[in-house]
Amino acid sequence: MPPGPRPSPPSDDLDLALRAALSGADLGLRYFAHVQELAREHKLDGSVVTEADLAVEEQVRGVLLAARPDDAFLGEETGELGGGRRRWILDGIDGTLVGDDRWQTLIALEEDGEVTVGVAIVPAQGQVWYAARGRGAYVADVVEGGVTGARPLRVGPPPASDRASRTAVLPPVAMVPERFRPEVDRLVAAVEPVDWRVHGALLVAAGELDLAVQVGGKVWDYAPLSLIVAEAGGVFGGDHGQPHPVTGTGVFGCDEATAEAARGVLGQGR
Repeated sequence: MPPGPRPSPPSDDLDLALRAALSGADLGLRYFAHVQELAREHKLDGSVVTEADLAVEEQVRGVLLAARPDDAFLGEETGELGGGRRRWILDGIDGTLVGDDRWQTLIALEEDGEVTVGVAIVPAQGQVWYAARGRGAYVADVVEGGVTGARPLRVGPPPASDRASRTAVLPPVAMVPERFRPEVDRLVAAVEPVDWRVHGALLVAAGELDLAVQVGGKVWDYAPLSLIVAEAGGVFGGDHGQPHPVTGTGVFGCDEATAEAARGVLGQGR
C-alpha cells in the first residue's frame, strides 16, 4: 500500500513560534539594558557568547518544549535535544549583545528536513519578521508584548543591468574571518555594498535589497531567514546553490539570476 499524505503541521505552530520569540525578546531586552555589564567569552570559532545568549535560547526553548514536548531541538548554544521528524532550530541572540540594536532571535521549525515556519524578531527595534510555508511572509510591530500591524513582504524587481545590485555583506567586512576574506573582497569589488538596519536577508524580503551574502553561517543562522525570503518571492542557497541546510556562505537574492551572479563572483579563484 502506498504511503498516505504527509500530515500537515498544526495550524498554530507559527503562533507558538511568535509567542516564544516574544518571550525571548522580553528577556533579551532586559540584558540589553545592561549590555556593558555582560561578561564576554570567545568560543572556539572566534564568535562571542554572553550569559544573555544562553538565557534567551533557554527561554525560547522552554516555551516551545512546554507546548511541543515530543519535538526535537537544535540550538546554537544548547545543542541537540530529542529526535524525530519535527525539529525546532534556535539562535537565542544572533549578533550578540554589544550595544548594536540589530541583534535578533531566530526560530525555525523543520519538518522532514524542510523549513515550514520561520521567525526573526529584532527586539531593540520593536519588529518581528515571520513566515509559514505556503502562507506568505510578513513584518509586524511588537507593542506591549504582542504583535500588531502585520504587513506582507515582497522582494523587489530584479536589478537593472546597468547598475550593481544593492547588496549587504554580512558580517561587516572588518569582522570577516581571514579565511573568508578573499571571497568577500571579490564580492565587494563587484557590487555596491550598502548599510543594513536589520539583517540583509530581511531587507531582501522587504524589497529594499537585491542581494545579501552572509559568510560563516550555520543552520540556525539560515533556517528561518531562508523561509522568510522564499515566502516573499526570493531565493536562498549556499555558494554552490545548495538548499537548506547550509553551512558556510549563504546567498539571499531577489531572484535566481541575481543569486547565481553572486555565486559566480564568490566562486572565482576556487
